[in-house]
Amino acid sequence: MRELTADDARHGVLGGGVFACGGGGWRHHGELMGSVATSVGRPVLAEIGELPEDSYVATVTAIGAPAAEDWEIQPVDYVHALQKLMRECDRPISAVMTGQNGYSTTHNGWIQSAMLGVKVLDAAGDIRAHPTGKLGSLGLTSRPGYVSTQVVSGGNRDKHGHFSAVTTGSVQTCDDVLRDISVRTGGFIAAARNPVELSWVREHAALGAISAAIELGAAMEKAAARSAEAVIETVRDRLGARELARGPLRDAVALDTHGGWDHGTFGIGEHLVPYLNEYMAVTSGGERIASYPDTIVILRAEDGLPLAVKDAKEGMEVVLLVADARSLPLSSSAVDPVALGECEQLLDMEFLRYLPERS
Repeated sequence: MRELTADDARHGVLGGGVFACGGGGWRHHGELMGSVATSVGRPVLAEIGELPEDSYVATVTAIGAPAAEDWEIQPVDYVHALQKLMRECDRPISAVMTGQNGYSTTHNGWIQSAMLGVKVLDAAGDIRAHPTGKLGSLGLTSRPGYVSTQVVSGGNRDKHGHFSAVTTGSVQTCDDVLRDISVRTGGFIAAARNPVELSWVREHAALGAISAAIELGAAMEKAAARSAEAVIETVRDRLGARELARGPLRDAVALDTHGGWDHGTFGIGEHLVPYLNEYMAVTSGGERIASYPDTIVILRAEDGLPLAVKDAKEGMEVVLLVADARSLPLSSSAVDPVALGECEQLLDMEFLRYLPERS
């Protein structure tokens, strides 16, 4: 185990932004969460082998569409959601983990660790960011008899007031309800959900996901002292990615935020990148070149930093990279047919036929 530092927080934003795949929260929110967590206390990162076998782990997340204009999450919302889940759960929760990496989501759990003493598990429901809670739920959508407990807290205070709720039921139903809540409260809300045994996490999570983001961010920061191209090369080499295209970004299908998701498609040369909060596929000439859960990254050519959907502007010079899903830790939820079936409906495109096998 080790204490997470301000340097880790800074690096987690950079590396998490790459794994964000266009979504994964917001850079400024990640910087805020990391700074607060490492200032008010001592968040602790633990590997899975460092926790007692009888540990229970909860997933802590944020839910919504990053491009929503009226979202508001305060750091205390994450703490309140976990506190309420702890009261609801019949087993002590001793560790938390994020549902995914991202600009801000890599830091999910850090402030809870600093203030409540739980450990931050070096794992994620998905090493890259994804559009639905089902895709970060560790395969619990199909675990017989599992009853999900999910708590949310937050919302835009000026427009809607503070909101909190506890839901119990199937993972699918609770996730759908909380997505609707996020829309009704301004676009985003903090959540704590799905307490589960450590043994289930060991079998189904993307282990080492937080360290991977921090180490990537540290390497990017070092490369930035040389050049933007050095940053691009660092990201490519660290991920084992291939470069697919360079050139000006265009809106092949304009951004539209509805239903709790950002929808649209970017074009880079002959390549099209449809997104649902996050970059979900790459096509060229009608052929599928990459598909979730591959890590699909668009970097800004000017500085090598990852581009979020909400920050994209037509004409920006960018670089498109793709890392095969099997080259990085692959969780059960990233290949969950229930979760990917929903994405097929939302995007009207196939994903299940392209899923890799998980070893």
